[in-house]
Amino acid sequence: MTRLRISDAARFLGVSDDTVRRWVADGRLSQHKDASNRAVVEGSELAALAQTSSGALPDPSGVVSSSRNRFAGLVTDVSIDGVMAQVSMQCGPFRVVSLMSAEACRELELEPGSLATASVKATMVSVDTVPGS
Repeated sequence: MTRLRISDAARFLGVSDDTVRRWVADGRLSQHKDASNRAVVEGSELAALAQTSSGALPDPSGVVSSSRNRFAGLVTDVSIDGVMAQVSMQCGPFRVVSLMSAEACRELELEPGSLATASVKATMVSVDTVPGS
């Protein structure tokens, strides 16, 4: 399961670190500790919260691409049925949906809370991830 530091969670939702800490205190997000004893939140909880947020997200991939229609976001839903998968992402105020092979979805290890970038070209959407995110 993906876990994000408080500062990263704040950046992805377009709010301050203190706001995320208040959400933890209010029970909107669960706080855990990572291997370095830093405060982290579950990516899947952040994804659920991001669906109601409209903060623009920076591209976490660090990939240089000729694609101009790239949307960084959080995976909010993954549905695998046979050889195909449907992946939904919340990219700021936008919901982006990609249809891809189940094999590609598994290779990218996509799950709710994963950080990813959708590249849109005409009617095709491809999704990139950062290994280990």
